[in-house]
Amino acid sequence: MNYASPTYVEETRIGFRFLSSFVWQHHVLRVAINDLKRLVGEPLPQGGTLLDVGCGQGRSFRLLQEAFQPQRLIGLDADPHSLELSRSEAEKERIAAELIAGDCASIRLPDASVDIVFCHQTFHHLVEQERALAEFWRVLTPGGVLLFAESTKAYIDTWVIRWFFRHPMHVQKSADGYLQMLRERGFVFGPQQVSLPYLWWSRARDFGLLERWHLKQPPPPGKREETLVNVAARKPPVP
Repeated sequence: MNYASPTYVEETRIGFRFLSSFVWQHHVLRVAINDLKRLVGEPLPQGGTLLDVGCGQGRSFRLLQEAFQPQRLIGLDADPHSLELSRSEAEKERIAAELIAGDCASIRLPDASVDIVFCHQTFHHLVEQERALAEFWRVLTPGGVLLFAESTKAYIDTWVIRWFFRHPMHVQKSADGYLQMLRERGFVFGPQQVSLPYLWWSRARDFGLLERWHLKQPPPPGKREETLVNVAARKPPVP
């Protein structure tokens, strides 16, 4: 298959099927978007152009449309088969999504043309992370928002994830590592725009079963390896 990125890391069959599952849509995607909405705060940005980078099979489109009501919704992915499924999903939901076969490290959109970049569980798949982040910055309008939701190395580098899924392991980072990348690029955010969810599915060692069975208490922040990081970051407005 001809991918739109020369560094694209092909997903496993199991991983591809997981992205169409109820668990993905309900327990991963929906929960992340709700958390990002909380981090952005009221009033939520409405209208304008929203770019979903790594849109996959388009399962995010309805949730993003409901939350932010963009006038223009663009989905970008390097996998042509995923884009076919995204097109079907958009048609089913009656959403006028524009789909681009492309590379996050070289986005074919003008400078300052996007109001919201939605990057959910995409960044850890990217080999050229610095270039991709520079592209997010470039296409965002001054004052635009980057909605960033990622799994960390503590989750990706576990035996069960490495067994069933495929990732470029040499670019995986901690929560602090991703936050530092965003700051160094120039994005601004405070503690109230960051969350470190500790969700059952993100703990591949036991999937939180011991806590669900009340056999132990979850460790507090600062006493655990963070497996997820969500950030609502802004590109500063022009003075």
